[in-house]
Amino acid sequence: MQNLIKQGALVADDSWQLLRDAEASFAPGDDVILPLARFLQVAAAGHQGGLAVLLSPDSDPLALQPHLASLQLIAVDFPAFADGRGYSIARILRERLGYGGELRAVGDVLRDQLSYMAQVGFDAFAIREDRSAAEALDGLADFSEQYQGTVLKPVPLLKRRVSN
Repeated sequence: MQNLIKQGALVADDSWQLLRDAEASFAPGDDVILPLARFLQVAAAGHQGGLAVLLSPDSDPLALQPHLASLQLIAVDFPAFADGRGYSIARILRERLGYGGELRAVGDVLRDQLSYMAQVGFDAFAIREDRSAAEALDGLADFSEQYQGTVLKPVPLLKRRVSN
């Protein structure tokens, strides 16, 4: 996967293959990211390589609850810039389900979104192919503070200032 930012840095080499097609074939030792339904099938059958899941905006993240401890990576799809359902999925995974692995935003991911995505728990971003990941990296530092409580800073700004 090209144009990848992980934990605030550009990543040159990533072994994960995003297979959006539920019927796509892959080798037994490949590290693959599969749509939810296909992931559940392959996980039940066993897979020798790395196995990750792609959640679409209408996927139920609660379906992953039995697999969370073994998942290294969950990718959340943003099919369009204006589709914000992935933000809710990320918060559910981080806050309600306690997922601690890599949470990667994929799809129509742009610089303007990175700071907000990080606040809800994303720590990896696959920037759109027609954009520069190096330029997008600056988007993580666009804002020094958030008013509301977030995954990164659960205490809202007002309460942080009052308690100081």
